Amino acid sequence: MTTSLVPPPGLTVRPATLADAAAVCALLNEVDLLEIGRADTELSFVESDLKHPEVDLDRDSWLLFDGDLLVGYGLLWDESAGERIDIDHYVLPGRPQGALHLLDLMEARAGERAAANGATRAVVHLHLTAEPTTDPRALRERGWRTVRRYNVMERHISPDADKSPVPPPGVALRTCLAEEDRRRAHALLQETFQEHFDHQPRTYAQWLDDIDAERVDWSLMWVAHVEGVGDAAVLRTHNDRPSMGWIGHLGVLAAARGRGIGSHLLRHAFGHYAALGRDRIGLGVDTDNSSDALSLYERHGMTLDHAVDTWELTRPV
Repeated sequence: MTTSLVPPPGLTVRPATLADAAAVCALLNEVDLLEIGRADTELSFVESDLKHPEVDLDRDSWLLFDGDLLVGYGLLWDESAGERIDIDHYVLPGRPQGALHLLDLMEARAGERAAANGATRAVVHLHLTAEPTTDPRALRERGWRTVRRYNVMERHISPDADKSPVPPPGVALRTCLAEEDRRRAHALLQETFQEHFDHQPRTYAQWLDDIDAERVDWSLMWVAHVEGVGDAAVLRTHNDRPSMGWIGHLGVLAAARGRGIGSHLLRHAFGHYAALGRDRIGLGVDTDNSSDALSLYERHGMTLDHAVDTWELTRPV
């Protein structure tokens, strides 16, 4: 594939800066409205991405303009230190050549990052809703293919219907306000998710950068201690989405499964967020998850909000 460094007529491209965060957030919310029917991107989410220390904005970010109007945004990051590279790609409808030009630039940069890691190929992943503004046919023509589907599940909650549950015998939850508990939560996340699709091992320092630790409300993350096992489960949530509370991670060690701990953590999140005044809570789940997490969430009344596909491109470097 030949990569053109010249944008299509009428369009321009430049790197993003942290000062562009509000404009990027507005663009992503326009895409949200088109794809899922609501604006669901917070400014803090965009700022966290743009200031991540592993992102070189000059080389790993792109803003696409039609005149003075921001119509596209791309971001690339590398968590694997190997062949796996991730990208975000958002372009408003009606500018197909601009969308393809951004992909040209991002695919070429992905190859550079993988090569710098010593890899012989770049395996690039892109997450798009099942009905994206990006043209799926154009992606397939470039060699992209879907390799995984995630369901975004949601459930209505209320203080009357969702009381804080009684823990199973021998199970106690504690928040992560203390540094030692934050480190324990990180270790549990690494262990419980190590076999999940697309999981990339991260050090404690890297994880703090990933979750923008300066803004984290540590009272919304819990570790579950199980008698006879020790610290055996973790629940990470956050309350910064406009439309709903969010369960980012729920993981239980294999040695502690089958005791109802996952169900308890889920109902604990329902009750906690209902008490905070939220009326909806959501999460994302891999539909091919080997632990059958999707069934767990469905049994507790969670239903499909929308689907997200992982697209993959493999290219030599």
